Amino acid sequence: MSSFNEVFSRAWVRIVRSFRHLPMPARWGLARCAAAIFWQAVPKRRHVILTNLRLCFPELSEDERRKLARRVYVRLARAAIDHGTLWTGTKEEVQALVKFEGLEHLLDPENRPIIVVSPHFAGLDAAGIALNTYVRGVSLYQKQSNPVWDKALLEGRLRFSNPVLIAKTGDNDLRTVMKHIREGLPFYYLPDMDHGARNSIFVPFFGVKAATIPMVSRLARVMRAKVVWCIATMTDDGYRVEISAPLENFPTKDPEVDTTRLNKELEAYIRRHPDQYLWVHRRFKTRPEGEPSVY
Repeated sequence: MSSFNEVFSRAWVRIVRSFRHLPMPARWGLARCAAAIFWQAVPKRRHVILTNLRLCFPELSEDERRKLARRVYVRLARAAIDHGTLWTGTKEEVQALVKFEGLEHLLDPENRPIIVVSPHFAGLDAAGIALNTYVRGVSLYQKQSNPVWDKALLEGRLRFSNPVLIAKTGDNDLRTVMKHIREGLPFYYLPDMDHGARNSIFVPFFGVKAATIPMVSRLARVMRAKVVWCIATMTDDGYRVEISAPLENFPTKDPEVDTTRLNKELEAYIRRHPDQYLWVHRRFKTRPEGEPSVY
């Protein structure tokens, strides 16, 4: 990384940390300003989000989709600002910002082993960090290309209870995860990214075939683990995280059926809060053989 990028990145991390005591009305105002700037400054990402919304919400008009996309940007900007509290706030400050419902489903020792399925909503990082104030867990994480940002994110996620965070390498990730699940740690898993055709199956997501790794089904069956949803939504003054009861009749013997079910249930959660989902990632990047790129 060039010296300029390093200096800029370090300055940006310091700025984010300084937001710890920023009042919530000011956070919303700053988020709206930042969202307006990024909407104009990053046309490639704007194209991705509008393409995703066009595929998933064909019933909306183009104007409605653009308004929805702008609200997504505001949510993501406020989530970034809230890292000031998540990275530097006390345990009590983090718990005041992030409120849980259904936490008993996760803390109940009868539900071990357990897989916590947490999709990419705006409050994803808030939920993960706050969850560590209640229970120690294990999760996979993607190293960032920017080492300064990667270090800040990792340090923030390691602040409470010393969770086991495993950098994705593609080799022995799953074996390491299984080891810690056997030790009684809940596995915090993000199910909804496009990781390419390898190990993926194509199942519908909003009616569009999406490359999806059927890890939840296969791992739950091998480990005889229970599975719960962890849905993090942003509120006017913080976050609400819903931990579901363990899924019934899951897993089956068919990973494709199970993965289709998970995508369908995720759709229902997203439709409740469509402006809180991370539509800026290329969810439909990998296409079935013979299909052109949608981006």
